[in-house]
Amino acid sequence: MRLLMIFASRLAYRTSVKALASAPECEEARVVENAVVALIHAEPSDEANLSAVETKLVKNLKWAARKNETSRVVLHTFSHLGHEKASPDFTKSLLDHAEIRLRQAGYEVFQTPFGYFLDLDLSAPGHSLARLFQSF
Repeated sequence: MRLLMIFASRLAYRTSVKALASAPECEEARVVENAVVALIHAEPSDEANLSAVETKLVKNLKWAARKNETSRVVLHTFSHLGHEKASPDFTKSLLDHAEIRLRQAGYEVFQTPFGYFLDLDLSAPGHSLARLFQSF
């Protein structure tokens, strides 16, 4: 798992191009303010440890949200942080499970449309905890 977390004072996105043939048809546009944007790259080795990977993902997101004084998290699959990718079904399941756990902990969670490239508009402040990377 590779995880790039960016605290965004503002994130606007809109679906652009369908990248995964099995993805449902979707046209979505959204603006989220003051959120940790999680760019998540699941790897094949993660598939043997869904529970452990999910737990580490959720803990890292909670930590980043606390440090940036927000209760909003945006989950976005981003398969460009490494060379090998987990299966789309596994990755979607991981995002869904993480969303449930974060919501149960009181976080407001947004998940970008899975299987789509997005037009992005991101504003991020320039402080030390606004951009964080983890690999586990």
